[in-house]
Amino acid sequence: MKATGIVRRIDDLGRVVIPKEIRRTMRIREGDPLEIFTNTGGEVIFKKYSPIGELSEFATIYAEALGQATALPVIICDRDHCIAAAGISKKEVIERRVTPFLEDIMEQRRSVSYESDSNPALEGINRAIRVSSPILNAGDVSGAVVLISDDSGTNPTEADIKLASVAASFLGKHMEC
Repeated sequence: MKATGIVRRIDDLGRVVIPKEIRRTMRIREGDPLEIFTNTGGEVIFKKYSPIGELSEFATIYAEALGQATALPVIICDRDHCIAAAGISKKEVIERRVTPFLEDIMEQRRSVSYESDSNPALEGINRAIRVSSPILNAGDVSGAVVLISDDSGTNPTEADIKLASVAASFLGKHMEC
């Protein structure tokens, strides 16, 4: 754990303010759910809660099936990180942060497709977004199903776009169960 040197007091209602610098760095927005952990050393740990993160094993299986059907690499992300992948080295992409560009796409709440190589999905990974479809859960954006560029420069078909949309819809419905 990294010390920040920032100290905050708990107010009379039991609240503590998370400093703006930390919220910005950790991409914590107003209304974001936080999970609270404690340990025997007296530490209280706040962690961004990702409902889709609980589905990572299931999402990996779905990503593999989708990758075989589309012939494009697939990543499934929550709002901040890649949680599942197929058709690309998992060690290379799992837990990588999504780019601000992909965050903006998710906020649009609609499927999009691209044929250019200028819009990477994950920080530090030079693979462009080909198709992105938001995962919606109870009206909120929880993440995205993203088809990314491969080495051959394959462009997505209408079927690829539809499959990504169906996958995102299915994952969103699965989280409601």
